[in-house]
Amino acid sequence: MAVAELGVVVLDCPDPRALARFYADVLGGTVEGEGDWVDLKLPDGRALAFQAAPGFVPPKWPAPDDSQQFHLDLTVPDLDAAEKAVLELGARPLDAEDRSRTFRVYADPAGHPFCLCTC
Repeated sequence: MAVAELGVVVLDCPDPRALARFYADVLGGTVEGEGDWVDLKLPDGRALAFQAAPGFVPPKWPAPDDSQQFHLDLTVPDLDAAEKAVLELGARPLDAEDRSRTFRVYADPAGHPFCLCTC
């Protein structure tokens, strides 16, 4: 028997609205809220939240001494097209050179790692 159910995944960042807008451009949905807490309501009913963290330090990836803390796997039908889109939106590649794999790793504008996957 479960004790709880997952409410929302919250990403710390320096600018919640800007990061919510980035993910809205990647995933769709609507950005709601201002200030220190902003929600992204996805078309399928799920949500991501973004919380202001004044001393935010992005995860280091890859770094054996430091944890990446978490990452998002985003499923896409076409890696090349999705890569072009996220780079235009402000993502930066972390591990995207191996074109034979079914995933590529990027950092969002705040530095959180995420993967585009065809898996």
